[in-house]
Amino acid sequence: MHSRIPPVGLVWSFAPFAIVSVVHVMALWLSSPIAAPTKLFLMPLLLVPVAVASRRLTPRTAVALLVCAIALSWLGDAAGAFFGFAPELPTMLLFFGLAHGAYMLLFARHAVRRRLPRWTLIYGVWWVAMLILLASHVGPLIAAVAVYGLVLGGTATLASRCHPLTVSGSFLFLLSDSVLAFRLFLPEWMPPWTSPAVMATYTAGQALIVAGMLLTLSRTRECTMATVAAS
Repeated sequence: MHSRIPPVGLVWSFAPFAIVSVVHVMALWLSSPIAAPTKLFLMPLLLVPVAVASRRLTPRTAVALLVCAIALSWLGDAAGAFFGFAPELPTMLLFFGLAHGAYMLLFARHAVRRRLPRWTLIYGVWWVAMLILLASHVGPLIAAVAVYGLVLGGTATLASRCHPLTVSGSFLFLLSDSVLAFRLFLPEWMPPWTSPAVMATYTAGQALIVAGMLLTLSRTRECTMATVAAS
């Protein structure tokens, strides 16, 4: 039995997420009131491709980590809506930090395809540069921002050993959070169009990470079945 996810089926399973992502980004661009509610639908819709492909994916622990990362990202997106009793930014950082932790475990244990490239040293340079630029503007959040930056850079670094789609997606995720950091702490530097840019790069990044992992985990199953058949 051929278990790889059909490319057409994979693309179509992302369609609901892609449509709502475009609507959300356009709503941000136009300052529409539908921007907030559409944001809450993004990560649940990203679970659709995982559900469609679930019977073809292995190991199940990897699938669980992928679902966990998406769910925690959703809680990060919805921090203001679901946890109004808590400070929004620290709550958002907490859930996204946990999401990145799940992604890092997933990449390190279930998606390695190559050695760590030397070019990933750029992520260390990025981290130092971000701290230098933001240090005098983040106040008491400096420790949290530094730790979150390490986690974000760690995710992108570990992703560099994975499927090319996952590599690209993690870079876009890092880019999105970098722009968001400047919008939060140095808003006078950032033009209005950077708000939709944050979500455009974020949604594209998450979609590419998930697509790369679905292809990787389906390939893992295919190789496992081939090994069993050969024995």
